[in-house]
Amino acid sequence: MEQNSKESEARGRGRPRAYDPEVALQRATEAFWKTGYSGTSLDDISAATGMNRPSLRAAFGDKHALYLKALGEYWDQKFVTLGEALSGGTLKEALMRAYEAALSIYFVDGARPRGCFVVGTAITEAAEDAEIQRIVAAGFRRLDAGFEARLRAAREAGELKVGADPETLAMMATATMQTIALRARAGADREELRDIARKAVAVICG
Repeated sequence: MEQNSKESEARGRGRPRAYDPEVALQRATEAFWKTGYSGTSLDDISAATGMNRPSLRAAFGDKHALYLKALGEYWDQKFVTLGEALSGGTLKEALMRAYEAALSIYFVDGARPRGCFVVGTAITEAAEDAEIQRIVAAGFRRLDAGFEARLRAAREAGELKVGADPETLAMMATATMQTIALRARAGADREELRDIARKAVAVICG
């Protein structure tokens, strides 16, 4: 009787989950980052995460849903990093911290430069996928807004000329980050990209 009770209790608890969702999502993200959305198969994701297809579907939905989750997580992490980089110090220091933070994402020690996850995997898909397009466009607007808020604060503090246009300068700041991401993906070295950032910061700061 006692044995049956223990067996029932064990069945009630069910089998423990054999994966960490955060780790699995990160590994799936790396797979997408390497070969893009279209170039990454479910078999590739299964191999990267160690999860079979039924487990992947149960945890994340289909491939498209998994990619959208990876894309959203990437943006969220990037905005946190950007916010931390832009806080404190002079405008010049804050902007350079933002670009250095981006470079730390685009370059992984000992690995081929991978660039930005959004630029490298989402831009091509956005032309035909309305949901990806929406997420990408919203992310770029948030980047612009983050830079613009810092630039407005800098103008109020006297770091920029009174007639400086924070909105326009913010778009330049975002465009510089996108340029760095593209060039990193194309194989430019880190110091070359850092020099591009320095020159852009000099122009933005006037």
